[in-house]
Amino acid sequence: MTREAMRRKAKAVPEWLNSPLWSTPPLASTPADPYGTDFSPPPAPSPKPSPSVPPPPMREQAVDSYAGRGGEIREEDGAGAALRAHLLADFKAAVRLSKKVVNMGELRRLACLGVPDGGGTDVRPLVWKLLLGYLPTERSLWPYELEKKRSQYSAYKDEFLLNPSEKLRRIEESKLSRKKELTGERNGLLPSSSENIHVIQESEILEQIDRDVKRTHPDKSFFSAKSNQESLRRILIIFSRLYPSVRYVQGLNEVLAPLFYVLKNDLDTSNSTSAEADTFFCFVELISGFKNNYCKHLDNSRVGIRSILSKLSQLLKKHDEELWRHMEVITKVYPQYYAFRWITLLLTMEFSFNVCIHIWDAMLGDPEGPPDTLLRICCAMLILVRKRLLVGDFTANIQLLQHYPQTNIDHLLHIANRLRGTMPS
Repeated sequence: MTREAMRRKAKAVPEWLNSPLWSTPPLASTPADPYGTDFSPPPAPSPKPSPSVPPPPMREQAVDSYAGRGGEIREEDGAGAALRAHLLADFKAAVRLSKKVVNMGELRRLACLGVPDGGGTDVRPLVWKLLLGYLPTERSLWPYELEKKRSQYSAYKDEFLLNPSEKLRRIEESKLSRKKELTGERNGLLPSSSENIHVIQESEILEQIDRDVKRTHPDKSFFSAKSNQESLRRILIIFSRLYPSVRYVQGLNEVLAPLFYVLKNDLDTSNSTSAEADTFFCFVELISGFKNNYCKHLDNSRVGIRSILSKLSQLLKKHDEELWRHMEVITKVYPQYYAFRWITLLLTMEFSFNVCIHIWDAMLGDPEGPPDTLLRICCAMLILVRKRLLVGDFTANIQLLQHYPQTNIDHLLHIANRLRGTMPS
């Protein structure tokens, strides 16, 4: 092998990828959990990595020291409590009342480290509203914006929450009225065939939303509460009618769930009582960055889901050509077989609910924006289990990626951070 060929090969597989830090040992066979499995507490620290591999970021110390990766709060040691208190103080300082304008650069930096929760103080609802652009950075505008948006949502409910039979009745009444005005006759007109088709389509969407809402995290009592199910249902119905280009795509309930859960659990009751309205607009802001992924007529375009999957393939090839070649050339495991769900559901089905919220902290806070950050995290998921993928065949690798194993989220986000600034155009 020539020196040039050896140089290219070395470049194709960065040395830091070969560290045992990024490999996940095979797990014992366990029944598949459709919502992911809560992570056990982190294992004992691995041997200190070589100098070529940078240490995990501060986020691992600040977050992992006080919360298990499955979101269960465990007893803190003195150092963990101090780090958590320090991070919480930083967040409070970033949004403190004395500041007229929130420094979004600082807030994003902190969010990427992990938003602290528990302990009687939860800043995540406010942080997410700011990161999603629902609240402006100028604090004096918050009361006005909240009142305006909540009033607007109330108007949306009055306008869009008609069931199809009631809408059909109103159509008939409207046509009857117009007929009487024009001809003076008593008999009305039946709706046109196109109107009938529209009513049938809306009925099918409503049925799908009802089914999906009832299936949303049945293991969590929060989502089993009738009032919360009704809130999810109303948000999804209004969204489907207000944005007909997207309408409702099966699984959007899973994307909505973390937003509603976080905002509904705001310790400020003036906000938690209006969580439905706030969640709707935050949901719209979030989906706006991914909307082309849900438009079927754009699937084969340069902005559709196939193009996004292609970008993931290019990103993997750029950073780990050996793994890319094994996946797509040798075993024919293409991104559409496993990453379609990762991307369209924003990883909500790959990890436990509480862990997903911590991943979203980083995804929403990253200055590159949620779409690019999500792709980097997806690529990092592949790199993190590269050793298992490199020895797997088509069947083994599909099974591994469709039932992603337990992992250390801080390591995952650290790898994703290493891929920053390299997104394919």
